Amino acid sequence: MKYMLLVYSNEQAWTPEEWKACTVESSQVCQDLHARGQFHGASPLHPVATARTVRIREGQRLITDGPFAETHEQLGGYFFIDVPNLDEAIAVAVRLPAAKKGTVEIRPLFDLQGLPPKAAESTGGALKVILLCYDDEPFWHAAGPEVQHAAMLEAAAVTHELAAKHKYLSASPLHPSSTATSVRIRDGRRIVTDGPFAETREVLGGYYLLSVRDLDEALDLAARHPGARVGSVEVRPVYELDLGL
Repeated sequence: MKYMLLVYSNEQAWTPEEWKACTVESSQVCQDLHARGQFHGASPLHPVATARTVRIREGQRLITDGPFAETHEQLGGYFFIDVPNLDEAIAVAVRLPAAKKGTVEIRPLFDLQGLPPKAAESTGGALKVILLCYDDEPFWHAAGPEVQHAAMLEAAAVTHELAAKHKYLSASPLHPSSTATSVRIRDGRRIVTDGPFAETREVLGGYYLLSVRDLDEALDLAARHPGARVGSVEVRPVYELDLGL
């Protein structure tokens, strides 16, 4: 089962030395997973000050500075893993140093057929960004399966266009937020709760990992995602970190 681990913590809670140590320890987790064939990608994100959020309302593109949600803990990175079950995903989340200061949200990936194959994540000097697609789940539920399917086909068509231009790295919808699990370590004790990290009307429904020319191009692509007409698409630059793999 493929999972996305979303790492949330207060950016101000880390000294530069602690952040460096965190990346070293996290890289070791990645290396261990890679040796077992369970690692599919990971990276820290640039600070939330670099985030832009895109919405389309009544045909107008609205771009605001900052992340989708203003929370005490901010999304600081992600891991993609392939493990047999949720218990093993939780065991990986517990090993991440951010779980001691923040929260690791575990979300199963939805296997959408028809997406291009995952590309090598070497960007050749281009800007690597992740588009975090926040959906209004009640809206899509009320719209019905045909509308949902049409939106997925529209989103998938964008990925093929990007792949032809060598801008596509990977993408996937996520299973509903009801399948989310949040993991924290406090005073050496593991705390596992059902549900996503943040309780908001719009919830993370999927992602695109892209290699683009600049932030303006990333914003243009975010505006093309059908979810932007109902929800929000957060654009975050990805930090290029040598994981030693």
